[in-house]
Amino acid sequence: MLTTDHSSWGYTTSTGLGFTHEDIVDAHFDACAGAYRATLEAAGIRAGWRVLDAGCGTGAFLPWLADAVGPQGRVSALDLAEENTERAAARMRTTDTPWEPDIRQGDILQLPYPDDSFDAVWCANTTQYLSDEELPRALAEFRRVVRPGGTVAVKDLDAALIAVRPGDPFRFTDFFRDAAATPGYARQLLRTGELYRWLGEAGLSGVRQHTVLIEHFAPMSEAVLRFYTRACARVAGMAASGGSDAAWTAFLDPDAAGHPLRDPRGYIREGNTVTVGSVPVSSS
Repeated sequence: MLTTDHSSWGYTTSTGLGFTHEDIVDAHFDACAGAYRATLEAAGIRAGWRVLDAGCGTGAFLPWLADAVGPQGRVSALDLAEENTERAAARMRTTDTPWEPDIRQGDILQLPYPDDSFDAVWCANTTQYLSDEELPRALAEFRRVVRPGGTVAVKDLDAALIAVRPGDPFRFTDFFRDAAATPGYARQLLRTGELYRWLGEAGLSGVRQHTVLIEHFAPMSEAVLRFYTRACARVAGMAASGGSDAAWTAFLDPDAAGHPLRDPRGYIREGNTVTVGSVPVSSS
C-alpha cells in the first residue's frame, strides 16, 4: 500500500506511510473531533452490531464505536502498523466496555476474518493511502466480511476543499492539483469526492455521500494550531522544494509568530467526506 512519494510527506509510522504517526494523526483528531464524530454518526451504526474499524490507527474512533454498539455489540479493529494496534489496545483498556475488543495487526487488502463476520465496516482516513488498483481490492474485502444488508462506511479527507487565509485562497488547491499530475498520495487525497462511484462499482447498494466542512477561525485554539501549523509546514516544504513561489515560506516554521494561522484574519478549512453503502441482500 506504499506509493513512492508517501515518505516525503513525513510523520511516518513503521509502514513508511506519511501522515500516519500518532503525533500528527492524534493532533488532527483533537483539532476536528466534533466534526469527526458527526461523520461517524452519519454511518448509521446501530446498537448490538458487530463492527470492524479497518485501519484504526491509534484507535481514536474506537471508544465512539463502542458507545454506538453498546454492551450487546462488539468492536474489532485492524491496522497495518503494529505500534498502532498496541496503542489502540491501550486506549481501549481505559474504556468501560463489558467485552474485550479484538485488535489485530493486518492489511485491509487481505482481512483476516471469515465472510459475513460483521454488521458494518468503518474505515476512516485510510483509503487515501491506497492506489487506484488497491482501492477496489479493499472495498471487495469490506464487502466480503460484512453480512448481506450490512454497512460499509468510508470516511476520508477531501484535499480539494482545503483553503487557508490570509493569502491566496487557491494556494493549497493549486499545490494538490500540481502534485496530483502523477500517481501518488496527492492524487489519492483528491479522489475522496468520488468515493461514491468507487463504492457503487464495488457492488454496494444505496450508496450515499455526505461532506462535512471543517472551518477554524482566528484566534485558533492550541489544539488546532498544533496540527495545522505542522501540516502546512510539510506541504510548504514540498512546494518550496518544487520551486514554488516564496509565499510558501510563511508556512515553513510552525512556531513562527507571523504564521498565517496566527494572523487576526487567520482561517483554515478542510472537508471530510463519509460515503456509505449496503451489502446487497441476495434475491435468490
